[in-house]
Amino acid sequence: MNLNTWWLFFGMTFVVSATPGPNMLLIMSTSARWGVRAAVAAMAGCMSALLVMMCVSAAGLGAVLHTFPAVFDALRLLGAAYLAYLGVQCWRAPVQEAAHDVPLTPPAHETAWALYRRGAMVAGSNPKAMLFAAAFFPQFIHADSPAVPQFAILLATFTVIEVSWYFAYAFSGHKLSQYLQQARVMRAFNRITGGAFVGFAGLMALVRD
Repeated sequence: MNLNTWWLFFGMTFVVSATPGPNMLLIMSTSARWGVRAAVAAMAGCMSALLVMMCVSAAGLGAVLHTFPAVFDALRLLGAAYLAYLGVQCWRAPVQEAAHDVPLTPPAHETAWALYRRGAMVAGSNPKAMLFAAAFFPQFIHADSPAVPQFAILLATFTVIEVSWYFAYAFSGHKLSQYLQQARVMRAFNRITGGAFVGFAGLMALVRD
């Protein structure tokens, strides 16, 4: 892989990863509620799902969704339903006034494993990510060179960029935590993030490949 190709991939991936979406919203809201440490578990779940999808797409299985659009539609609607469910949960989340300057901590049921699962489900809920990987990655792989080393470089680059943006969103969310100690602010935040998840669900349900 030549340097020009890598820089082009880097630039395009940097912009795409920076774009707000369900993953970034989840990480930012998790960090705002419970701190960066809790957000890291959600990051790990998001990244695990994306890496699996990238590898599956590299194996050529992403083309199956193009060949069988009914499968794609079923996955798309299931993903939309999950995001809508998550949005309703955020909207209805109970709030309470916190003591000033006391760090917000996750409730007992929000374990690291639960946050990891939620991140994986949010990232994996959109089958278009697989189609994006199947259509995007091959454009940067030269047929006259071994594919595996090239794919490894692209995957490592994607991981570094994506995780860097995760932390940028997480630290941004953490800055909000001092304001979320007021119940009325937390309630408004829950409804804004819940509405955003429902909005993403609506877009996913309406979009056509």
